[in-house]
Amino acid sequence: MADTGIFATTLEVARKAGINVNATAVGEAYVNDYMTQVESRINGIARFNFSDNYSTLNADTRGLLKEVSSNLAAIYVIIYDMSNTATTRIEFEDRINVLRDAALVGLALLRDKKVVDFVNGA
Repeated sequence: MADTGIFATTLEVARKAGINVNATAVGEAYVNDYMTQVESRINGIARFNFSDNYSTLNADTRGLLKEVSSNLAAIYVIIYDMSNTATTRIEFEDRINVLRDAALVGLALLRDKKVVDFVNGA
């Protein structure tokens, strides 16, 4: 199976989710599903379909889409199963908080039409 996510790869999501996450949730099939959901959310919030022209975007501005999508997908990976005994629930929640905060900043930027135009036109 290959990565079908457009904005971020399974490895990028796994790196952000961190150690001791559920192996099923961080597997390619699950991450592909998470990425489909996340990319749709980003496109909806921005009111622009970045998925259709992602490969033509400037690498410097694509980073915003990569950051937001990988952060949100990593949250899904973590919440799939937080019962790992090697990591405390508090540690998992701390990871989620950091990822969520960064994703929310990026989503707030993407709500601004000027930022969408910049990302698309840079």
